[in-house]
Amino acid sequence: MSHTQYVKLGTTGLDVSRLCLGCMTYGVPDRGPHPWTLDEEQARPVIRQAVEAGINFFDTANVYSDGTSEEIVGRALADFARRDDIVLATKVNGRLRPGPNGAGLSRKAIMTEIDHSLRRLGTDYVDLYQIHRWDPRTPVEETMEALHDVVKAGKARYIGASSMYAWQFAKAQYTAERNGWTRFVSMQNHYNLLYREEEREMLPLCADQGVGVLPWSPLARGRLTRDWDATSHRAQTDEFGKTLYQEGDREIVEAVGAIAAERGVPRAQVALAWLLHQEPVTAPIVGASKTGHLDDALAALELRLTDEEIERLEKPYTARPVSGH
Repeated sequence: MSHTQYVKLGTTGLDVSRLCLGCMTYGVPDRGPHPWTLDEEQARPVIRQAVEAGINFFDTANVYSDGTSEEIVGRALADFARRDDIVLATKVNGRLRPGPNGAGLSRKAIMTEIDHSLRRLGTDYVDLYQIHRWDPRTPVEETMEALHDVVKAGKARYIGASSMYAWQFAKAQYTAERNGWTRFVSMQNHYNLLYREEEREMLPLCADQGVGVLPWSPLARGRLTRDWDATSHRAQTDEFGKTLYQEGDREIVEAVGAIAAERGVPRAQVALAWLLHQEPVTAPIVGASKTGHLDDALAALELRLTDEEIERLEKPYTARPVSGH
């Protein structure tokens, strides 16, 4: 039974569900910096629920929980879905091994890591292979040619990028264009009601160029789903998350709470519905550690906010430093 909607990823012919299940939440908890992850037994019911709800888009990365996220997701999807029906995305750049060439976007790193990711995922190809961040220490020509060769070898169907400056993304795209190499079809960036700096440069660039937008942290690490002073195990242990948001966000969080109360729905639905109303957004990357999280995300697809509600949510926002790159 499908509860979701499908859209094209940017200007490609690829159909993806309007929500993407973010799989950083799944992994062996003591492998890597995320003690809040769900182990395999806990992760499988949520992945299964996503498949049964019609979500066909799953996003992980080689670095999540030291590769164990890819392993758990690969096994679960092999059991719950047909490979040809799934759009499977992973990422490369983060450090997986000590020493030289254990990270980054050199030709050596990309060629090595795609094979390791495919082995962990238990598949011959990924549908979307994304650079996890910009690598200032590797010439962009080297990175783009290596990614092109990964596509030509049949190991990836499409390539995408993640958080960076718009000039960097434009440079990568014109480098590919100039050389007849594969271009990025998607941008996975940090975008939510508490962080809207992407509206200045990156989102207009993506809209103009027909690039799909896959926002990460659409609920601001859970900040938009609870009272300002409330907390969670993840919030207390997520060192990166602590750097992303600020005290002035309280007013936005309270506006989300007020509209949710008026509508009689959970806050997550309001925050996600706002994101889904933003023109260039293809599919937010939704993390789910409980089946209820997915229920809320799916319900947000049906929630239509009024212009007045959107204005109330957007008005308190103030400019802030760029973060998440």
